[in-house]
Amino acid sequence: MTASYVVYIDESGDEGFLFSRGSSDWFVLSAVITQKSWDVEEVKLVDNVRELLGKPAGIPLHFRNLKHEQKFPYVSEIAKSKLRTISVLVHKPSINEKEMYQERYRLYFYSVRLLLERVSWLCRDSRKSKIIGDGSADIIFSNRSGMSYSELKAYLDKLKAMSEFSDIRIDWSVVKSEQITALPHRARMGLQIADAVASSYFRAVQALHGFRETRYASILKPVAYFKRKVYLGYGIKFWPKGPESVILAEGDSGWMVDDSE
Repeated sequence: MTASYVVYIDESGDEGFLFSRGSSDWFVLSAVITQKSWDVEEVKLVDNVRELLGKPAGIPLHFRNLKHEQKFPYVSEIAKSKLRTISVLVHKPSINEKEMYQERYRLYFYSVRLLLERVSWLCRDSRKSKIIGDGSADIIFSNRSGMSYSELKAYLDKLKAMSEFSDIRIDWSVVKSEQITALPHRARMGLQIADAVASSYFRAVQALHGFRETRYASILKPVAYFKRKVYLGYGIKFWPKGPESVILAEGDSGWMVDDSE
């Protein structure tokens, strides 16, 4: 059988630890999840946004290249869709044993693990409604230059092998390494939406000229994954624990309550 879901993944920020040389304090990895049966129709919202903003047809949208006033209608269109979003927000200065996470791909792979745990919970729980397919997800990453996706698949296979005796909470009926691919940002509109989501949460936590912008993330509340009316730990995951007070203390973002699974 074919997969039931499509998951698009992109990032914002960097994985570096040279903060005095320009490394960001935060690294954000986001997923946009759709049911495969209506994926094509939902991600066409990018076409609507291009038309709304007067952008040429077929030109990929990059959130960072949009003007401030153009970003609001973009995230508002996402918020009105049937899509669901999950974001992992990593505060690098708070990580213990920073040397360990400076090893190649180490921080990125761990962020992927946290993200796919939550993706698998959402897809698993959505099976209660009528879906087409086998309950698994096609997972599409925005292609990173120099990234070894074969190593990422091997990492996930290793996690799967360890699951019986470790606290690894990925539902492997949803996440299958053979259903992971990487495509250029321009190749799928879903990747452009994932870029907008990751960038929105990044701006909520990463100060620019001393200021954070939480409104984009707040607008996205209707599509953020939640469980029992709780968002933090589900659609929004901070790691390590503690720095979430940065965003929770500001503006509309107080709707996030800590009750992780």
